[in-house]
Amino acid sequence: MLSGIQPTADSFHLGNYLGAVRQWVGMQDTHEAFYCVVDLHAITVQPDPKELRHRTRVAAAQLFAVGLDPERCTVFVQSHVPEHSELAWVLGSLTSMGEASRMTQFKDKSAKYGEGAAGVGLFTYPILQAADILLYQAHQVPVGADQKQHLELTRDLAQRFNHRLGQTFRLPEPFIMKGVEKIYDLQDPSAKMSKSSSSPQGILDVLEQPGSLRKKVMRAITDTGSEVKADEADKPGITNLLRIQSALTGVPVPDLEQRYAGQGYGAFKKDVAETVVEAFTPIRERTEALLADEDQLDRLLAIGAERARAVAGETMAQVRDRVGFLPRG
Repeated sequence: MLSGIQPTADSFHLGNYLGAVRQWVGMQDTHEAFYCVVDLHAITVQPDPKELRHRTRVAAAQLFAVGLDPERCTVFVQSHVPEHSELAWVLGSLTSMGEASRMTQFKDKSAKYGEGAAGVGLFTYPILQAADILLYQAHQVPVGADQKQHLELTRDLAQRFNHRLGQTFRLPEPFIMKGVEKIYDLQDPSAKMSKSSSSPQGILDVLEQPGSLRKKVMRAITDTGSEVKADEADKPGITNLLRIQSALTGVPVPDLEQRYAGQGYGAFKKDVAETVVEAFTPIRERTEALLADEDQLDRLLAIGAERARAVAGETMAQVRDRVGFLPRG
């Protein structure tokens, strides 16, 4: 199983945590799991180099802090395994312009840059993503709705390579994570919580200080009335907070509705705020400790890269042979 996360912010947010990272902790016991900080993907938006280096370490530290264990899974940085770029070039040579241009994420993201301003890297992003997956012969890939099209392209490219050049790649299957609720912006509960589109007040960051987290939850947009009840149409704000409380405590939403019957929004929001603080404080403290010893953090990532390269190297040796490249001396 392979999954990755971009180092494009100074902290993961609640949506990242519940939708992906927290799920990965359990998967390291049920899968041979590879988790990648995808810094090659991150440069498609041209980040400041110092910022990228810092955020890559912050992302890796958070992965270890939430419970990923280098003895039970492989955590590494994408650019530390050059086979990712090499395979992306090979797969790019098998991809038609029509296929690449149909990727809806490119259309959405390039619209933000203006006509003709988006880089080629953004255009070929799904091909690099296909290389990420196929290098490790992944059986399964956790995907959200916005990534299904990219996984379909990955399968198409794997089949094309296998048909033309010989059986090389396993066809990956989507892994649909159960019980994962979509978390919405605290200030706009009609929009997904997202670093790229949410306002700072609408996001709960994993590394945020307790006082700031409490303020954001208490100021979250709620709805008319005072009944704490899940109702997508009439109470999207309270429904979002109920989802958050349920996800972090394990208490089903109907039980929470019963618990807060007649109490009003104030008492409920205070409890949500405390739940978020209790969940994030130990992660923040462990992350800070890891970042305080960069040499040790880099050693952990070097171990992960070595393990990843051993697997990626086997795949690329086969690919080079199938393509017709001369053997390396």
